[in-house]
Amino acid sequence: MATLEIKDLHVSVETEDGAKEILRGVDLTVRSGEIHAIMGPNGSGKSTLAYTIAGHPKYTVTQGEVLLDGENILEMSVDERARAGLFLAMQYPVEIPGVSVANFLRTAKTAIDGESPKLRTWVKDVNEALERMDLDASFSQRSVNEGFSGGEKKRHEMAQLDLLDPKFALLDETDSGLDIDALRVVSDGVNRYHGRGDRGVLLITHYTRILQYIKPDYVHVFVAGKVAESGGRDLADQLEANGYDKYVKAAAATR
Repeated sequence: MATLEIKDLHVSVETEDGAKEILRGVDLTVRSGEIHAIMGPNGSGKSTLAYTIAGHPKYTVTQGEVLLDGENILEMSVDERARAGLFLAMQYPVEIPGVSVANFLRTAKTAIDGESPKLRTWVKDVNEALERMDLDASFSQRSVNEGFSGGEKKRHEMAQLDLLDPKFALLDETDSGLDIDALRVVSDGVNRYHGRGDRGVLLITHYTRILQYIKPDYVHVFVAGKVAESGGRDLADQLEANGYDKYVKAAAATR
């Protein structure tokens, strides 16, 4: 069983007024086979957590550890973290003009595995992954994210997740900007990945809509840079009904 363990994580970001602390002591453990949903208001640090785990240079870790199977990944480069088994689906995937989806996927797979996939079987695997995401085979010849709709960007990321098959998937607002049909397709992709049995998911979202399709084992309320409360699926229902107000007020009272 693989384990992703976040221990007393403090993270700052540089602003015009100097360093600003965003994460203020995050403790969270995700094990393979589990789905953890992180919910919270805008500006609470949810995306910062995902990007810090993935190794975005914008964020500075001032305290704490992030352990993947006991090894501190904060000492690894971004590509080393990916090879160790981490995958980040971004809220706003970037465009890469001139780089086809086919070349991007094959280069990523080669970097992760340390060897190039066999071309004959790889083309079949890519086409099948795209088809599962309701994307035509011709999609592989388009430049990465260039001119993609919001739904195409997110479905493309789920095709990446399918093909790269990491130990842990960090999904940063994967439901953002999706209509109901695209939401179902993307959710099916996450569930297929998780259904392999030994894969962990950290799902960041504002809304319970996606949780109708992806059933979390744990729900965490994230406020003011830390986990304010944890519970089961019913906690998400409480948040839908009552919002984050009581958590925001409690956090403000302690600062």
